[in-house]
Amino acid sequence: MDPPIDNPNASIPFAMKCLVINLDRSQDRLAHMTSEFARIGIGFERVAAVDAQGRSDLAEIPMRLNPLTQLRLSNTEIACFLSHKTCWAKIADGDDAYGAVFEDDTVLSEAAGPLLADTSWIPADADIVKIETFKSTVIAMKRASIGHGFSVARLHRDHLGAAGYIVSRQAARDLLEATGNIDSPVDHVLFDPGFAISLSKTIYQVLPALCIQDRFLSEKSMGLQSLLSEERENGKSKRHRMAPLTKFANEAGRIWRQIFDIFRLRQGKTIPFDYHGKRVRPAHTHKREKAL
Repeated sequence: MDPPIDNPNASIPFAMKCLVINLDRSQDRLAHMTSEFARIGIGFERVAAVDAQGRSDLAEIPMRLNPLTQLRLSNTEIACFLSHKTCWAKIADGDDAYGAVFEDDTVLSEAAGPLLADTSWIPADADIVKIETFKSTVIAMKRASIGHGFSVARLHRDHLGAAGYIVSRQAARDLLEATGNIDSPVDHVLFDPGFAISLSKTIYQVLPALCIQDRFLSEKSMGLQSLLSEERENGKSKRHRMAPLTKFANEAGRIWRQIFDIFRLRQGKTIPFDYHGKRVRPAHTHKREKAL
């Protein structure tokens, strides 16, 4: 097998720095992402993903228990987190004010090109801009148009998934400094305000989303199964069922949060994605999955 090259579409000029995380053994995914970026006329740099296979040393990394599950992260989750940290380091050490990070099972909107070719639309106070859709979340009612049929709004609730996001150079430096110890999946650290790192950042959401994981396209999917989803599905069987009283408390809390959001001019929203002229919403927006 020929070794992967860092920029498969080198003839296409870079605009915003776009980094694609890709395992050396996942040549099919690299071909997919090369096609996706070529379709919108944007270049990208391949970032070799940390591979959990054959990495017994990952189990020896000092780590706190995940505060959500009281379990240690799997080697695959650790490798995923380290791969994202590699991207943050490239952005932190670079000259560009912003960089975009993508996982290699991502499908891009046909209209994503103009926004990835420019950074002037990014709000001046933005630390992170989520450009992916994963599930329902809560955003500010006030939106700002950024042209080309897109808008941005402040993100005020967890919106998991790390398949596509933009991070400022300073935020990348902060993330590197704050994640010396890894104890939670990377998407929680980035997009769950229950975590101090996410809470400390000003995060925006693009509407409609610029990208989506392939597996959410249902029958339109190309079959690029998330490398973490199967492992996490298997892990669900090991978790305890929620007690009825806990379920009641959670539901009551959800209702109070909705009331609170209305008074704070916030709204619940499932972030849509335009795919070949049709509007798509993630198939599992009702589930609070922790997949990437």
